[in-house]
Amino acid sequence: MKTLLIGASSNPERYANMVLKSLLRHGHEVEAIGLKKEVIEGVSVGTEKIPFEAIHTVTLYLNPVRQQEYYDYIISLKPERVIFNPGTENPEFYRLLTANGIGYEEACTLVLLTTNQF
Repeated sequence: MKTLLIGASSNPERYANMVLKSLLRHGHEVEAIGLKKEVIEGVSVGTEKIPFEAIHTVTLYLNPVRQQEYYDYIISLKPERVIFNPGTENPEFYRLLTANGIGYEEACTLVLLTTNQF
């Protein structure tokens, strides 16, 4: 299952960093977008909205204001679901996702992975 992590960070104290590593440990293919180009655990982090193919899940680590520039992009990827991690909850985006047939959940990706519910 391919996951796109938006808000990637090389800072090991950030949850986005912990989740990227955990996704890899659990055998998931990961694409990542962040504020700067870098490589984390062998994953190239880009800064541009690349039209990735076959994204199953998008996991967000951006506050609702920063998410706005990604609305159309995420919808265009047609993921099965978008995970809104703590602090990223966004009812406006929920409505857009629902209108486009995309599922979403308010959850912690790290907890979902740790408890085998991802």
